[in-house]
Amino acid sequence: MGDEAKALRLAAIARKWLKDPRVGYSGDLNPAASDSERQALSSMVMAGAHVSVAKPGRVVCSLRVRAPLTDAEGRWHPGAIAAAVDNACSAAVFTVEGAPTVTVQYSMSYFSPAYPDEEVEMEGRVVSRKGKLTAAAVEVRKKESGELVAIGRQWMTPAWPIKSNKSSKL
Repeated sequence: MGDEAKALRLAAIARKWLKDPRVGYSGDLNPAASDSERQALSSMVMAGAHVSVAKPGRVVCSLRVRAPLTDAEGRWHPGAIAAAVDNACSAAVFTVEGAPTVTVQYSMSYFSPAYPDEEVEMEGRVVSRKGKLTAAAVEVRKKESGELVAIGRQWMTPAWPIKSNKSSKL
C-alpha cells in the first residue's frame, strides 16, 4: 500500500472512530482487547459528533454539548471537555502513527464556558514528533461565535510498539 493510500486509510479510520468510539480501531491495527468502560466514556462525550476534516496530522469535528455532561451550574463539565480533547488528540495522532495511543503528558487551559445545546468545534493538529512521542494540540471553540472554550496539549505514544518506534528512545 502506497503512502498516500495508507494516509487516506488512517484518516478514514480516525473519522469513523471520532463519530463512534465504540467501533474501536480496525482489528488489524488493534490486537489488544477493547476497554468497554473507556469506550463508553468516549462514546458519551462524542455522541453526535460530525467530522468535517480527517487528514494526516489534522482532524476537525463538531458536536453539541449534552445536558448530562454539565456541572452543577449548567456548564459543559471540564472533565467532559478534557475527554473530548483527548479523543481529538488521539485521532489526530492516529492519522500519522497508525496505532492507538496512550497519553504521557496532558495539559488543559479553560477560557469560557459552553452550555447545553451549544455547538462546539474541535480542531486537533499534530504539532511535533520526537522519537516515540508525538505532540498534539486541540482548540475547542463555540461554533457560532468562534469564542475559545479550551485548549488541550498532549504528548502521546503508540499503545504498543510499531515499526517506526521500536528502536527509538523517549
